Amino acid sequence: MAHPPDALPAASLLQLIWLASPALPIGGFSYSEGLEAGVDRIGLASEKAVGDWLVDQLHLNLGRGDLAIVAQAILAWRGDDWPRIRELNNWVFQTRESAEFLLQTEQMGRSFVEWLKLHHGDIETLFKSMPTSYPIAFAFAASRIDASARDACLAFGFGWAENMVSAAIKAMPLGQSAGQRILGRLAVELPIVVDGALVLSDDGRQAFSPMLAVLSAQHESQYSRLFRS
Repeated sequence: MAHPPDALPAASLLQLIWLASPALPIGGFSYSEGLEAGVDRIGLASEKAVGDWLVDQLHLNLGRGDLAIVAQAILAWRGDDWPRIRELNNWVFQTRESAEFLLQTEQMGRSFVEWLKLHHGDIETLFKSMPTSYPIAFAFAASRIDASARDACLAFGFGWAENMVSAAIKAMPLGQSAGQRILGRLAVELPIVVDGALVLSDDGRQAFSPMLAVLSAQHESQYSRLFRS
């Protein structure tokens, strides 16, 4: 009989869940990452449409961008490899394709660092030398936990999924049950996406999502909106 893999220590598991929680006071709930504009402009009007759109975004955008960055940055933080950390951080800032997406990673990264100061008081000088994007700040916190990069990426990805489903429920008459079914779809896809992100090289990363960037830019001047992006 095959033995199950070693379980993540309970304290480490709870810390990862905490770091990725939408309840963390870093403003994640205030962004829809183009979804609100999609509801307004491209007909995201049903559970299936929203679910398909989010699954595509998970595979095409998050998996080939931020999840790969988180995995690589955790290793860099654990090795105190500052040139690599700066390189990865710069890539995040340079590949945000709209003002809203840039605002999101700047604001959430800054807020995450401020929250971390409550628990790691000695990091004040660590982050003074560079504005920190959200994936890099998350990776720093995850690197201090006794957990693998894969576990950290799964937590990061599920936190994103919860935020996006919550945004969908707020942006349209979707309903909680439909939202949970969409979250279930994303949870099935997430391990596959994470495993792909873990083996991506620098050349394999990408942030080219032109239609998503167009929606984000259109959202900036949308007549009525709930979210910052």
